Amino acid sequence: MSPDIMASVLLTVISAATPLLFAALGELVVEKSGVLNLGVEGMMILGAVCAFAVTVTTGYSGLGLLAGVAAGMAMAFIFGVLTLTLAANQVATGLALTIFGLGLSSLIGAGFVGIPVAPLPKLAIPGVSDLPLVGPLLFGHDVLVYLSIVAVAAVAWFLKASRPGMILRAVGESDVSAHSIGYDVIAVRYRAVLFGGAMAGLGGAFLSLSYTPLWTEGMTAGRGWIALALVVFASWRPWRLLAGAYLFGGVTIAQLYTQGAGGIGIPSQVMSMLPYLATILVLTIIAAGPWKGRLNAPACLGKPFRPST
Repeated sequence: MSPDIMASVLLTVISAATPLLFAALGELVVEKSGVLNLGVEGMMILGAVCAFAVTVTTGYSGLGLLAGVAAGMAMAFIFGVLTLTLAANQVATGLALTIFGLGLSSLIGAGFVGIPVAPLPKLAIPGVSDLPLVGPLLFGHDVLVYLSIVAVAAVAWFLKASRPGMILRAVGESDVSAHSIGYDVIAVRYRAVLFGGAMAGLGGAFLSLSYTPLWTEGMTAGRGWIALALVVFASWRPWRLLAGAYLFGGVTIAQLYTQGAGGIGIPSQVMSMLPYLATILVLTIIAAGPWKGRLNAPACLGKPFRPST
């Protein structure tokens, strides 16, 4: 494989991994607070359509990105009201949020199907970006790719070294104990849920403005569910999440390149299933393996909390 082809493949893998990384990183913070939000897919796709619609309408991709983040946060706020304030079942509410997001995105995006938009600009450094392999690999992305990596480092530091991060982890491990020493468990979880919505919306915005700069119905194609699986795959650790996102991004691109090259004797439908089959396989191995007890899942994950109890 020539350096140019190798660079092209690696660039595509990084682009495919970025929306997964945004969404999974947000969900990791949410789950660290003890909340399970299965509505990632719905938040992603609503962020994608709102970002695209605002960009096409205004001509400014920056406003589109803000719209995607705002859409994800709005969906997350609805989830927070239902599960944190009204104590609704988190699993059922998350599933309903995904169904609602898919339907609403189809309604909003009906008038934007087939309209092209200029992709987000790539970083270009004269004399450096043109270097073979290293140049495009390190300096051939748009700002969101670099932001995703910075976000991993920031979340890792936040959870491990900052006081608010330690409080969030304490809430996720023992909400009753955190409440008994004076921490507002509901407020901490609201902030985590809103952050998760913002990151999912940003991941969706990346899809419609950079990865495939157009809008098509259902364009997230299950990436929200893969992001949820990535959190478990990474054992709720940000740096493992980075590696997992690039691994799953590589699987996604591998099946696309294999189909483009004529396949290897396997039906194209089976190749299209490969990223999802890999997700199921990884989760099965994790659940059945000897490391099952060392997954580091927050003790209060998915459990409702009432301040009066």
